[in-house]
Amino acid sequence: MGYTNFKQTFWSKHIQHELEKKAILAEFCNREFEGEAKFGNQVKILGVGRPAIGTYAGTTIGDPENVADTSVFLNVDKAKYFNFGVDDVDKAQTKPGLMEALMQEATTAMALQIDSDIAQYGSLGAGTFSNSTQINTAALAKSAVDAGILALREADVQISDDVVLEIPPFVYQLLKDKYIELDTANSEMMKKGIMGYYDNTRVRVSNNLYNDGTDYYCMIRTKKAIAYVNQIDKVEAYRPPTLFNDAIKGLNVYGIKTVRPKELYVIRAHK
Repeated sequence: MGYTNFKQTFWSKHIQHELEKKAILAEFCNREFEGEAKFGNQVKILGVGRPAIGTYAGTTIGDPENVADTSVFLNVDKAKYFNFGVDDVDKAQTKPGLMEALMQEATTAMALQIDSDIAQYGSLGAGTFSNSTQINTAALAKSAVDAGILALREADVQISDDVVLEIPPFVYQLLKDKYIELDTANSEMMKKGIMGYYDNTRVRVSNNLYNDGTDYYCMIRTKKAIAYVNQIDKVEAYRPPTLFNDAIKGLNVYGIKTVRPKELYVIRAHK
């Protein structure tokens, strides 16, 4: 804002925030490794295979089995930053709270970026993908979701394993009136983006799902299918030497990996 507008402009104490997308995908990831993230590091996620079961006939059972090591490495290879300032002239005529509001917007933008990356890098590691499918009726939406849930069950994923279906708004709109058991009375679940249940599977709506230019990648997954580590590396307030303003910059590093691909099914859907 130019200095000539300084006296003529009245600043409201009410600060308008940008319309938010829901940042919900990171919440339903395996985050047991939080705090171990530094940019460029690898986090080793330990895993073991399942021992074989034999039939005992009263004789020797042989040498012990060497159970396969199924450990995987999660690379902390993503680094995102924000860097914004408030001019002293602007700051002089506003009510308190402008910098805090900008910080809130920066935090939301960072969360949405992480959600988008989880949607992309997580879904691309799925164990099973549907064919590209046009979904424009409730019956087609139900058929696509049923196929995905069946595929997970056939891979020994149990309902007790806490399964979620993540779909874009247009698929939810088709399903909601006929097939989704709404849960609008539970405000805490609604805050987490859980719109209801379908076949004992939680249903969440997201605008952040990966789109390859043709299809949205709807995900049906357990909470342990995608691992995610995150670390706010630095947040600094400073005075840029060539400007009359206050500024804040922040750096966030994180890593994403599909570590249980059999527990993630992707429906490739378009309108």
